Amino acid sequence: MQVIDEDLGISGSGRSLRQGFQSLVAQVSLGQVGAIFGLEISRLARSSADLLRLLELCALFNTIVVDEDGIYDLSDFNDRLILGFKGTMSEAELHFLRARMLGGKKNKARKGELRFPLPVGFCHNTDGQTVMDPDEEVQTAVRNVFRAFETSGSAYGVVQFFTQNSLRFPKRAYGGAWAGKLIWGTLTHGRALGILYNPVYAGAYVYGRYRDQKRVNEQGYFVHHIVRLPQEQWEVLIRDHHPGYITWEVYEQNIQLLLGNRTNLERSGPAREGAALLQGLVLCGKCGRRMSVRYTGNGGISPVYECKGRWEHGRRATCTTVPAPSIDRAIGDRLLAIMQPTQLELALQVMDKLVNKEDDADKGWKLLLERTKYEVDRAERQYQQVEPENRLVARSLEAKWNEKLAEMARAEQEYAQSRSRLSWRPTEQDREEILNLAHTLPRVWGSATTSYKDRKRILRLLIEDVTVFAEARNPDVRLGLRWRNQCCEEMHTRKALPRGTARKHTAEQTEQVRKLALTMTDKQIVIYFNELGVLTPEGRIFTVPSIKWIRYLNKIPAFSLPRQGFTVKEVAQRLEVSTHVVYYWLDHGILQGQKIGPGFPWDIPLDEQKEIALRQRIQDSGHLEPVKLLK
Repeated sequence: MQVIDEDLGISGSGRSLRQGFQSLVAQVSLGQVGAIFGLEISRLARSSADLLRLLELCALFNTIVVDEDGIYDLSDFNDRLILGFKGTMSEAELHFLRARMLGGKKNKARKGELRFPLPVGFCHNTDGQTVMDPDEEVQTAVRNVFRAFETSGSAYGVVQFFTQNSLRFPKRAYGGAWAGKLIWGTLTHGRALGILYNPVYAGAYVYGRYRDQKRVNEQGYFVHHIVRLPQEQWEVLIRDHHPGYITWEVYEQNIQLLLGNRTNLERSGPAREGAALLQGLVLCGKCGRRMSVRYTGNGGISPVYECKGRWEHGRRATCTTVPAPSIDRAIGDRLLAIMQPTQLELALQVMDKLVNKEDDADKGWKLLLERTKYEVDRAERQYQQVEPENRLVARSLEAKWNEKLAEMARAEQEYAQSRSRLSWRPTEQDREEILNLAHTLPRVWGSATTSYKDRKRILRLLIEDVTVFAEARNPDVRLGLRWRNQCCEEMHTRKALPRGTARKHTAEQTEQVRKLALTMTDKQIVIYFNELGVLTPEGRIFTVPSIKWIRYLNKIPAFSLPRQGFTVKEVAQRLEVSTHVVYYWLDHGILQGQKIGPGFPWDIPLDEQKEIALRQRIQDSGHLEPVKLLK
C-alpha cells in the first residue's frame, strides 16, 4: 500500500508540474499497480487529456480504480465511459468556477471599482478612491521622472538625470513585515520605462493591459509569460478617473516617443552622438526603406547613409549609398533659412529647460533634507520624553537619535556636493542675452560647442523625414523633404568629393580656381592664394603642381593670351629647320619671343623682313641644311 500525497495544494488542470501524478502514471505503466484508491477519482486530474491517458494505461495493464461510488474495471467499456464523463464534468466544473470569478472581477473593473496595487505616487484613501501620495517628496520624485523625460527624450536620459544629481526614487513594499512602507533606492531603466508606460500616471483607470500567453515547452508542459497588449485591446479604459501627474495627451506623446526610440524596429530611433545629422530620418528613394548610418574611413569619421533593401542570391545587397556631409549641409542650410520666425520661441524653450532642470533637482534635495531634519527632531523628542530610570529604552532611543543625526549629516554633505556640480544659472541680464540667441541662431548652430545630439533634436522638431534619390556614378542627388506639418518640398544637391580628393581641395576652392584660371596663370593663382592665407584642407600651402592637379581633375583649361605670332614648331616648319635651331636663336637673342610661364608655348612674332633675314642666315651657314618635313 502506497499513499501519494505530493500534489496537495497543486492544481490538477494540467498546467502544473505534479510529481505525484507523474509517479502514479509511471508505476501503472510498469505494471506495478493493481488498484488505485481515491475519494473522488475524477479529481485525479482536472484535465481530460491527463485523466484519459491514465485510464488507457489502467485498461492496458489491468489496473482497477476504486472510489466511494464503486469499483471500475477499465477493460470494461461502460466503466471507462462513466469515468470519462466524470472527468469531463470535473474539467467543466473548474471552467465554471473560473468563469464566475473572472466575470465578477471584470464587472467590477468596468465600474472602476476593482482595487489592485497602485504604482508609487498613488494610494487609496479611506473611501477607497485613488489619490496622489500625500508625501510631497514622493510626488516630486515622480514629477522629476516626467520632466526629465521631457528634457532628454529617452528613458536612459531620465536615469542619467537622477544619477548625475544623486536623486533617489521610492518604491512601495507589498507583503511581509514591510508591507505598505516606502523604500528609497536607485532609479533603474526598467522602473523608468514602467512609469512612462503606465497610464495610471495620466489619471486613467485601466484593466486588461497584459495577457497571459501560453506555449508548450520541450517536456510538453505549458509555460506562461506576460505580454503587453496595445491600447485598442485593453478591456477597460476610464480616463479622468483620478488626479494624474500628466495629461492623457502628454501620455500618448510619451508613448509615441518611446516607440520611436526603439532600435529593434524600422523607426527613426533616438538622437545619438554620431556626426550624421539625419540619423534615422533618411528614406531610400528606390525601395522606401529607412536608411541606416555607416561610419567609414580611418577611425570611422566619415558617415555614409546606406540602404540594404535588395536581395540578391539569397543575401542582402546595397540598394543606395550616399555620403552624409553633402546632404546634411543642404538640409541644415534649409533648416536655418526657415527657422527665422520661430527663433524666439526656441530660445525661450531652451531657457526654461535650463532653469527648470536645476530647480527640479534642487527641490528634491530640499525635501530630502526636510525629511531627515524631521526624523532627527522626532528621535530627539522621543529621547527627551523617556523616563531616566528606564535606561534600556533610553540607550536604544539615544542610539536611534545618533543614527538619524548621522543620516542628516550625510544628506547635507551629499547636497553640498550636488550644489557644487550645478551648472550656471542665468540672471536677468543673462536671460536677455539668451533671448538674443534668436538673432544669432545660425552661429550657435555652427558652433563647435553645440553637440551633434542637440542639432538632431532641433532638426527633429521640424522635419519628419528626408527621401534620397541618388545613383551610383551620378554626382547629383535629389532630396524629398517632408516637414512635421506634412508639407513637402524638393531639393537638389551634389555628392561630396571622394575622401582622397577632398583632403587636397574642397569644392569651393575648385570653383575659385576655375574662375581665376580665366585671367591668371597657375603661378599667379598660387601667389594669390598664399597672399590671402588660403590653405588646403590638410593645412598646407598651394603649389603650382597642386593647382595643375585641380585643373586636371576638374578639366579646367589653363590660362592663355591671344597669340599674335608663331610657336617654335610653326617657325621651324616655315623656315624648314629643326626646332633645336629655333631654340638656339631664342637663347642667343637672334629671334625674339615671349611665353606666359614655364610649360606654356612660345609666342614668336615673325614679319616678312625678319623671315628674309633668317633665310639669308640659313644660306650663309655651311652646316644648316633644309629639313625635309613629313606630311
